[in-house]
Amino acid sequence: MLMLLALVVAFLYLHFSGGSGLTRLYVAGLLLVASALILIPSFVTDLPDWYSTWLGAAKIQLGLDLQGGTHLLLGADLDSAVVTQLRRRGDDLKSQLKADKPPIDVDITQDKSGALVVKLKNPSDRSAFLDLLSSAFTDLTVNTSPTDNGGPAYTLAYKPREATEIQKNAMDQVLETIRNRIDQLGVRETTVAQEGSNEILIQLPGIQDPERAKELIGRTAVLQFKLIDDSHDLQDAIKNGPPPGDDLLYSSDRHTQYLVESPVLLSGDTVTDARVRPGGRLEGPYVAVELDPRGADIFDTVTAENVGKKLAIILDNTVYSDPVIKERIPGGHVQISGRFSMEEAHDLAIVLRSGALSAPVSIEEERTVGPTLGRESIRQGEISFVIGAGAVLIFMAVYYSGAGLLADFGLTLNIILLLCVMAAMGATLTLPGIAGIVLTLGMSVDANVLVNERMREELRNNKSPREAVKLGYQRAWSAIRDSNISTFVAGLILFQFGTGPVKGFAVTLCVGVLTGLFSCIVVTRAWYDYRIMVRRLDRISV
Repeated sequence: MLMLLALVVAFLYLHFSGGSGLTRLYVAGLLLVASALILIPSFVTDLPDWYSTWLGAAKIQLGLDLQGGTHLLLGADLDSAVVTQLRRRGDDLKSQLKADKPPIDVDITQDKSGALVVKLKNPSDRSAFLDLLSSAFTDLTVNTSPTDNGGPAYTLAYKPREATEIQKNAMDQVLETIRNRIDQLGVRETTVAQEGSNEILIQLPGIQDPERAKELIGRTAVLQFKLIDDSHDLQDAIKNGPPPGDDLLYSSDRHTQYLVESPVLLSGDTVTDARVRPGGRLEGPYVAVELDPRGADIFDTVTAENVGKKLAIILDNTVYSDPVIKERIPGGHVQISGRFSMEEAHDLAIVLRSGALSAPVSIEEERTVGPTLGRESIRQGEISFVIGAGAVLIFMAVYYSGAGLLADFGLTLNIILLLCVMAAMGATLTLPGIAGIVLTLGMSVDANVLVNERMREELRNNKSPREAVKLGYQRAWSAIRDSNISTFVAGLILFQFGTGPVKGFAVTLCVGVLTGLFSCIVVTRAWYDYRIMVRRLDRISV
């Protein structure tokens, strides 16, 4: 970014202040040397430490289509997010009904569509129940239907506007959570973007373990703390099914089953941090979890009231550990151990730290771009660039003679400066980006053609070479300025609203417009100004 800023400042100063030709040449030479130094890490991998310390090691990053990687299209089940949120509203409703004076006893379940079905155990509580709904639960619709015993049942669901808002928020949260998880994988220049109403596009350039990435991205990471039920026989529950109010869950290795109580004592939304810690030789590493103040208070109460019982630590309906509560545990410090490998513990810490997905996701499309295809793409991109650039350079040299050769030098400097700025910014080069470079070359040619044609016109009007140079650049500037500004604005719009390949094209286009203006207006004119300064300019080969 500093390199790009320096380029813009140099252009504005030299163009509008009328710096001498020698000054222009010095600036051009200085930028050429700086560009070469910045570009070296992009082409040479084995550099001494002092080079990286003093000059930095930023380099051009290759996109998915050039270096290979993984392309995923995920589908988010937003309806499940609405059902989950509705279940939480049911818990809130039950808590408030119990807190009423006198308390109202109800039975709340969810039907197949996810709607809440509320049955009053005492029909006389109907008025108080409906008053509470109308005052504190205005986001829900209420429908009444008869039950088997003749009493009323109330079906509660979100109003359409509320359901749409929940789905939108769930999608935003899923996008942010996936971005956080991918960032902690250490993959650079990734793409995570929403496609349509419920799909997510993910591109992971250079990913070495796509299976691990998919497993990490797709984990719902629902962390729960429940008590182990030791009052019922486990084997009887395995044989005949769990008793009411209990669930049967497996351990992470699928070898052990647990009978746990259904009520959730604490959930993962209270987690503020999760870090891997080395354990003993037999236990292996564990994950140290920190809870927020609310979670710490709840955990303190739970451990104080259940000393001597086993606590099941459950992630995505899998029991990872079942420690015995030996004493009250204040402060919100929790350990999750389960004979993890270091990589498993690291992945678990990532999903806990980045938060749970508010809606489950599934892989709808997967494509893997191998390094071989990436190398072939690079080769084809290089061939297209060499052919296009070579044709342009030859045409300019043949058609405009000496002025064409000077324009060729400016075009070459333009490409070097463009690559240098991209390297300094750590930008990503993609196949569309290469297309943007070729288009930039065409824009630079257009500017040089305008200048050369203007100089030809002035020479035909019997102007001196010195006047022809001055008027040629002055009169071509307005057309060059307007065309480059419109192209630059178009590139900004593409970058702002485009995704993936479109952004790669926009980056090279915008940067190329700036470097093209500098090389044409500042550098090529510097040569003419220098010749005018050191000796009389008798003729122009144009």
